[in-house]
Amino acid sequence: MAATVENNPLVIDVPAELFAPAESSSFEGTYDMGEFDFGPDHYKTVGTMQWNAFVSNVGGALLVTGSITGVVATECSRCLDEVEYDVNGELEAYLIIPGESEAPEDMDEDEFDYLPESNQLDFEPILRAAVLVDLPYVPSCAEDCKGLCPQCGANLNDGPCGCKPVEDDVVRTGSGKPSQFAALKNFKFE
Repeated sequence: MAATVENNPLVIDVPAELFAPAESSSFEGTYDMGEFDFGPDHYKTVGTMQWNAFVSNVGGALLVTGSITGVVATECSRCLDEVEYDVNGELEAYLIIPGESEAPEDMDEDEFDYLPESNQLDFEPILRAAVLVDLPYVPSCAEDCKGLCPQCGANLNDGPCGCKPVEDDVVRTGSGKPSQFAALKNFKFE
């Protein structure tokens, strides 16, 4: 295993043998993102995440592949109950070794990075990206979550709240959803 830098287990000095074409090495560890925001949602890690990475020299660049697994918690976007998600992220990074290779013409600028001159590989941004990509766009506790009553705020998953339904006088489609043309209902032509 490569030496970590300044007691940071996520930053390693790249072993000299990895600078030879077709060489590879494996790394593993734990990662705790703590609390973090992603879009409008606030998440926290539940325990630590386990990761493993396979770093290989692909001729002028290091290819990092692997996985990260763990659990994160956030609020359901409908009922605000806490919900946990299993994270099963895939690691992927392409790091050009300075002076050995040019930027690939078939890759966009956001698809690769450069290995720093210090030859230190920081796994933290790679791990973080893999976790964020694996999170749901809209977190919910269940596909059929009923959410909160718009009048009293009761969690409708626990049962009816007793509030009378509000007749919103909105033109609805056959599925019961508001029509996109509902705003034109009262429009008067002169």
